[in-house]
Amino acid sequence: MVDLQRQYQRLKQDIDAAMSEILQATSFINGPAVELFAKELADYNNAKHVIPCANGTDALQLAMMALDLKPGDEVIVPAFTYVATAEVIALLGLTPVFVDVYPDTFLISVEEIEKNITPKTKAIVPVHLFGQCADMEGIMAIAQKHDIFVIEDTAQAIGADYTFPDGTTRKAGTISHIGTTSFFPSKNLGCYGDGGALFVNDDALAIKLKMIANHGQRIKYHHDIVGVNSRLDTLQAAILRVKLPQLNDFSLRRSKSAAFYDAELKGFDAISIPARAQNTSHVFHQYTIKCNTFEREALRSFLQVKGIPTMVYYPVPLHLQKAYTNYGYTQGDFPVSEQLSAQVLSIPIHTEQTEEELQYITDSIKEFLAANNLN
Repeated sequence: MVDLQRQYQRLKQDIDAAMSEILQATSFINGPAVELFAKELADYNNAKHVIPCANGTDALQLAMMALDLKPGDEVIVPAFTYVATAEVIALLGLTPVFVDVYPDTFLISVEEIEKNITPKTKAIVPVHLFGQCADMEGIMAIAQKHDIFVIEDTAQAIGADYTFPDGTTRKAGTISHIGTTSFFPSKNLGCYGDGGALFVNDDALAIKLKMIANHGQRIKYHHDIVGVNSRLDTLQAAILRVKLPQLNDFSLRRSKSAAFYDAELKGFDAISIPARAQNTSHVFHQYTIKCNTFEREALRSFLQVKGIPTMVYYPVPLHLQKAYTNYGYTQGDFPVSEQLSAQVLSIPIHTEQTEEELQYITDSIKEFLAANNLN
């Protein structure tokens, strides 16, 4: 699905040098590379502050802790996304309120958010799924109307641009009160282990986030608030410093692969190619088709025989996961999310793909469709 080996070989000289520098300095925790990366990422995203942390899940938890969300507070999240978004809500004793998504873009529905606002609603967590931004203009308008927080989960869309009607452009993760991201190796900007970060433009909130991530202290051994231990390793920061200047090129390479897929796979009733949301660029963390008129597993098995990997993101929507049955949701509550979980299939997309590889993948999909009289 992602060829990290070939990407490493292409960047090997710079990555090896960066890692060697850290090993020679033995500055493994909070070394200079961490602060330098935070500044460089802030500059790239035009964010006032970047707070590195241990992983993307921690970033979501830190955000909710910094906003002083209390047990019983309701947080709206999409039903169709990775579990981490809801997991931290449950861990903090908050109440996840699931809402449905749009059937074409898979992004959280603004209309469904509005329907689910209650006096207990304290935050919305839109997920910029698969590489493009949710409708942040609509979401921020709802948040302002009801005086609630917005936390962007941009783990899959770092580098994407959102354009407002007045022409103003903002990077994914920098539009709301707090943005979060992950540097998991397969992400568009990935390190070689776990890593994450938060984006924030409020000075006081940035100080608080840094404290919470560092055991609640500003001064060593003086703990003013309850915090956690969540930090980005210096080695990972060094790797990310090499990769960050390549991020726009990474996005371009993924977009070229997506354009190839679009051209080869459009026009079939049996499958749908990814739709583009309005007002946002798409950095294609995933290229996800929908299997409209046939069983998805048949195509998966066919491609597996051809040596082509596939993934299903996500086979069970959050409201039907066993861990979240106590919140009272049942089958049929979110029909779009449930249908997507049965239809979606992601095919390989990454920075090192060749046209020959892309052609082999699309030819194989078309061979399957033809063999099964699907058009």
